[in-house]
Order: sequence, then C-alpha cells, then structure tokens
Amino acid sequence: MSNLRREVLSAFKKLHRTRQYVFQGDVHALAAGRLKINESFLQNRSETSEDEIQKMIKLAQDVDLELRTNVIQALKKENDVYELRITPETTRLDNVVFNPDAVIEKPRRRRGEKNTEGCCGGAAMAALESEVQNRNK
Repeated sequence: MSNLRREVLSAFKKLHRTRQYVFQGDVHALAAGRLKINESFLQNRSETSEDEIQKMIKLAQDVDLELRTNVIQALKKENDVYELRITPETTRLDNVVFNPDAVIEKPRRRRGEKNTEGCCGGAAMAALESEVQNRNK
C-alpha cells in the first residue's frame, strides 16, 4: 500500500505544480485551484479500495493534462485588446482562414426524409407553376 500512497502524493504534488504553472500571476485562480485540489484530496482521504484509488489517480493525471494543454490566460491590456499567455504544451489546431466567396452546398438529403423542393432542385415545380400562371392569364 505504500507504493499507492506514493502515487497519490505524487499526483497531489503534480497537480499543485501544474496549478502554479498554468495560473502563474493570477492570485485568484491560484487560490481557488489550491482550495479545490486540497478539498478533493481531503474528501477522499479515507478511501481504502485500491481500484477506486487508482481511478482517482488516473483522474488527477487527466486533469493535469487538461490544464496544461487546454487552459490559456488572457490579460486585458486595453479596450478589446487582450494579451494571451500560451505555453508550449498548449494544444494548437490549424487555423483556416475564412473564404467569404466559398460556395457552401446544402447538405444531402437523408434516406427517408421528405423532399420539400421537388425534383431537379425545384426547377420542375417552378416551371409547372409558371405554366399554370400563364394559362390563368
């Protein structure tokens, strides 16, 4: 069981180090993070089931990864201007520039959906309606 205690203590310390790294300079976030981590570990202090403890250690590791890769800090510099603190671990996705001239096609009909436009994209129905209007004149 001492190996398990070591793992719990290691996860506890790692979460606190991550909290200090991710929320560096943000006094309120640092305090709230410290309270939440300490509260969560104290709440589960009496757990004796090794399987449950392993699940909680895994959760702590997942939270650590989530904080390091998906949390960024933003500091307001001016009106509508923010400075972002993005760390090397922060997940970065490809940014595709929006093309205002792009043609966005309508999604294809699913099997079983009722066609509201008629065949030929509604062209046949429009031709029929114009024919009926011409006759009624």
